[in-house]
Amino acid sequence: MCKEVNKDIHPHKTIDIAGILEKFGQYQMWQYFLICLPTIFVSMTNVNYVFVAGEVNHRCRVPECESTNPVFSPNWWPDSAIGSCDKPILNLTSLENDSVCTNTSFTASLEKCTDLLYENNDTIVAEFNLGCEPFKVSFVGTIRGIGSIIAVVVAGWMSDRFGRKPTIILGAVACVLGNLKVLARYEVYLFIEFLEAAIALAVYTAGPVLMSESSTSKTRTLAGVLFAYSVYMGEALLACAAMGLPYWKHLLHVICSPPLLFISYILIMDESLRWQIITGRLDKARITLQRIMQINKFEYENGKVENITDDEIRKALNVNEGEKKEGTKDIFKSKLIVIRLVAGTIWRLSVSFIYYTLVVNSVYLPGNKYTNFLLSALTSFPGELFSMYLMNKFGRRKPLMAGFLVCGATCIASSYVPNDLTWLKILLFLIGKLLASASFTASVVYTLELFPTSVRGFCSGICTLAACVGTMLAPLTPALSAVSPILTSFCIGLLSVVSFTLLFTTPETHGKALSNTIEEITAESRKEANSP
Repeated sequence: MCKEVNKDIHPHKTIDIAGILEKFGQYQMWQYFLICLPTIFVSMTNVNYVFVAGEVNHRCRVPECESTNPVFSPNWWPDSAIGSCDKPILNLTSLENDSVCTNTSFTASLEKCTDLLYENNDTIVAEFNLGCEPFKVSFVGTIRGIGSIIAVVVAGWMSDRFGRKPTIILGAVACVLGNLKVLARYEVYLFIEFLEAAIALAVYTAGPVLMSESSTSKTRTLAGVLFAYSVYMGEALLACAAMGLPYWKHLLHVICSPPLLFISYILIMDESLRWQIITGRLDKARITLQRIMQINKFEYENGKVENITDDEIRKALNVNEGEKKEGTKDIFKSKLIVIRLVAGTIWRLSVSFIYYTLVVNSVYLPGNKYTNFLLSALTSFPGELFSMYLMNKFGRRKPLMAGFLVCGATCIASSYVPNDLTWLKILLFLIGKLLASASFTASVVYTLELFPTSVRGFCSGICTLAACVGTMLAPLTPALSAVSPILTSFCIGLLSVVSFTLLFTTPETHGKALSNTIEEITAESRKEANSP
């Protein structure tokens, strides 16, 4: 076996590529950092609509009563119970007698408002006059979800075809498009929101794949936790930025401008060595291998990267010369992979819907919406530590099973708690959020481990696609809760039970090396079936 050295020379004459891939060092930590940094910015842009399209208090203008500089809460407003989209009708006779509006200058009748006055202009609701058009407001989050579906489909294919590195770079730099939204009207704003999501969220597909393939068998859970932490860090930083910069245009400039610097990743980020070997890019694989050995301080007696034969490189990952490269068609020829793909898509859809439903609805909890959103984001951090401990201690499947069931139960219980028991309602909400965070990371790590390197990008893309469907549906849940407060929690409970059941169809992957081909997975399954 190979070992890290400073002055000692490894006695083996040939380079142990498999051993190098299983040794964790500074190279892996550098790769983790490079992937997590753009993920933070993608995470901020991904949920920007929570604040950028946030609700703004509004009322109807009454031109006959307004002052030169109208105030939001005038003394003459007749009744605080009047809907924000209703206009009280003046009693013209009373107005003629008083000459000045008072709260007795109105009849008991109401009409539909056509001219709104907003408390502030901090969000696009006031900018685009959407106060009485809740569907248009919710559709901002939904159109982003539709864009994310395009992103993961293309990103999965692109990361397998062109590599993990260029996919990450393209997605990270695309966050800059968000700056254009400040110049747009509503329809153009939606298009830019869609386009930004359709490109930027490629990082959510290629990032975990590259982190997983850069990891050892013992550090893949750590890689998943760190990636999830970068997502939660982005959400927490967004809340902090929104507190200091409540005006939506300023907020977008702050979170969407820095990603332009990720163009530099062309020079400083490395491609996946596993992907380079599997796809036959052996000359580039030698360069990457040399860099890993240099940073992790590997030395071999008479062992030079340029002297390694192509066969020795292929042998490290059990790839034979002239072997047919596996592609998308091969996925559907394997019953094992299809079962894993179906199960993985439902897990990812469920946990994404649950997680982002809790994120979106956190601003509707009693209290300051910025504080509640930040508290919700911070709750995710202990959830990840909890997830990492359980996955290393008990494997992948059991913690996921428990996470889905308990999370579903707490969310259902929270919906039945009376609003006057605020502390209990928030406590159950945060417990559900913590478990959703833990399950989110566990599902990402587990699905990545279930698929071979040859088609991991595509399969991961399909699973992330399902997750994006969940993300797309989550912004619609406030409208669902308006119909009945238990409908959203019922959906969460149903998805939790279905996901729990599907976990019985897949194998445990804890402690196993990543598979490289479908054929390898098939052979391993046959071996386990024939073993006593």
